[in-house]
Amino acid sequence: MALTGNGFSRWLRGESEMDDQQNEHEALEHVLIDIDAAPIMLSYAFLRKITNDFSNEIGRGGYGIVYMGFLRNGRVAVKKLSKVDEFSEKQFVDELKCLIRVKHRNIVRFLGYCSDIQQKLEQYDGRFVLADIQRRFLCFEYVTNKSIHNYLTEESKGHECDTRYQLIEGICQGLLYLHNEERINHLDLKPENILLDADMIPKITDFGLSRRFSGEQSRIITEHIRGTLGYIAPEYLSKGEISFKTDIFSLGIIMKKILRGSNDLSDFEKALEGEVRLSPTEGSTQIPNWSSQDEKKGPEKLQSPTEDPLPCHFPGVELKHE
Repeated sequence: MALTGNGFSRWLRGESEMDDQQNEHEALEHVLIDIDAAPIMLSYAFLRKITNDFSNEIGRGGYGIVYMGFLRNGRVAVKKLSKVDEFSEKQFVDELKCLIRVKHRNIVRFLGYCSDIQQKLEQYDGRFVLADIQRRFLCFEYVTNKSIHNYLTEESKGHECDTRYQLIEGICQGLLYLHNEERINHLDLKPENILLDADMIPKITDFGLSRRFSGEQSRIITEHIRGTLGYIAPEYLSKGEISFKTDIFSLGIIMKKILRGSNDLSDFEKALEGEVRLSPTEGSTQIPNWSSQDEKKGPEKLQSPTEDPLPCHFPGVELKHE
C-alpha cells in the first residue's frame, strides 16, 4: 500500500523521531557505561518514552519528582523540576553548572539534561495567546539502595560499626572533593540527599541549592535562606553567611545520626523546627528571639547532640563547628 500526501509526511516524521530516539538511546547507554563520557542533551519525547510516560515514580522532594527510566542495558533516574518560575529556572541553571563539572565515586553520576519549551494556545485577558510551556529534566545514574534516610531506621541499629564508618568516610570524601577541587558548597546536605549503591557506597546528590565560589572567594552573604531545617548552619540561618563551614555543620548532624543509627531529632533540632519558619521558594525566614523567651526554652539550654551516647566510637573523630 502506497502512502501519499499528508500520510507520507506523517510517516516520514514518525520514522525520523524513531531514528532520533534510537540515537539518544545508544548515546545515553554509552554515557552510562563510560564514566569519562560527558553528559548529553536529551529530548522530552525520549525521556517520556523510557519512563513509560513518567509513570514510574521513585521519589519526590520540594523541587522535583524522580522517575525510573529503563534502557536496554540498565536503568537511570530522571528528575523533573516541579516548578517553572524565575527561581526554578535559576536553580536549574545553577544545578547544571555544578553537575557538569563534578566526577567522583561519592557523587551521583550526571548523565544528561533536557530543557524543553512548547507553545500552547491559551486564553488571557479575553483573547488567545501562545504561552510557553517549559519542562526541565536532569538524568542520573540509578542508585539501587535508596538513601541514608531510609537506612537510618530501627533496623539500621543492627549494622556493624564498620559499615557506618564506610558511610561517613565516603560522605567526607565526596564533600572534600566538592570543597577543595570544585569549590562547590552543596547547601542542602541531609540523609535524603545521600544515596547508597549496591555496595553501600554513599553518593551525594541534589545540587539544586548549591553555590560555587570563584577565585579566592571563601565567604558570601545572601538574603535568601534556603535548605532543610535541622541541617542549616546557625550563621547561615541567622545572618545569611555561606562558607564551606556551612556544609560541615550539616555533615556533623548526618554523622551523628549515622553513628546513632536513627533519624530521630535531638531536642535542639526539634526546637529549631518548631520555632523557625522557612520558605524554600521565597527565602523568607522568621527566627525566634531566644533572649526574649524563657531561658529554659532557648536552644543553648537544650542538651547538646554530642552529649548523646553513641553505639560506635571512632578514635580521632571529633566534630567541631566554630
